[in-house]
Amino acid sequence: QAKTQLIAHDKEVFDIAFKKGVDIFASVGADGSVRMFDLRSLEHSTIIYESEEMMPLLRLAWNKQDPNYLATIVMDLPKVVILDIRSPSHPVAELHGHMACVNAIAWAPHSSCHVCSAGDDSQALIWDLSHMPKPVEDPILAYK
Repeated sequence: QAKTQLIAHDKEVFDIAFKKGVDIFASVGADGSVRMFDLRSLEHSTIIYESEEMMPLLRLAWNKQDPNYLATIVMDLPKVVILDIRSPSHPVAELHGHMACVNAIAWAPHSSCHVCSAGDDSQALIWDLSHMPKPVEDPILAYK
């Protein structure tokens, strides 16, 4: 039996990810928002990002080494959005390298500044974010 039903997103929820530790998690969904929750206080959630024109957000990945960073992808767009929970609302980076929509993201387990994206263009791109807040122009590796 469920202890609590969370009511936060206005539409379907597509993904959820836990921050390193045990209490904080975030979710993304068809309403175009990233919402953050704390298991110690489930009465409310915090919207940390809303996509342009409220486009659905499909996937969410929390940085495994630096819990301030999240990555998300927007439905049918060839980009990855990088968020810093300390400065919500605006992405700290947008990664544009795919020629078709992105459908998967994963942070490197051993590095706080490397993220991989995979897209419908049959590419997996590895990005180095160590120079943020400077724009990240190109991936450091591309697998086709």
